[in-house]
Amino acid sequence: MTRIYLAAGLALSLACAAPAQAQRSGMYDVTGTNPDGTQYIGTLMLEQIGLLSFRLEWTIGPDVIEGVGMVSGLSFATAFSLGGGSSPSMGIYELRPNGQLVGQWTTIGAFAAGQETATPR
Repeated sequence: MTRIYLAAGLALSLACAAPAQAQRSGMYDVTGTNPDGTQYIGTLMLEQIGLLSFRLEWTIGPDVIEGVGMVSGLSFATAFSLGGGSSPSMGIYELRPNGQLVGQWTTIGAFAAGQETATPR
């Protein structure tokens, strides 16, 4: 009986850990649409810096955007600044089984959201 409880506990702990482990550090190709409808492409570098936390660096054309992220279950939340005195920005992404991040982002006070997909290389 003890073995059954031990096996069940191990299975549960592995199942709970799986989403965070599914998110990995590395380079991602990014495609997206800005809140104004214009499209963009670029890259996103994710670097895991804690159990659930990440450092982020997007390169979109000549612009480099730095931010942070946190994974929780199948969600990945981000916070970043577009620079130039703009308001803080944030995003929420779904972690897909193929490693993609698919979600939307906005700037505080904006009346629209951008869409973004990041695909691991």
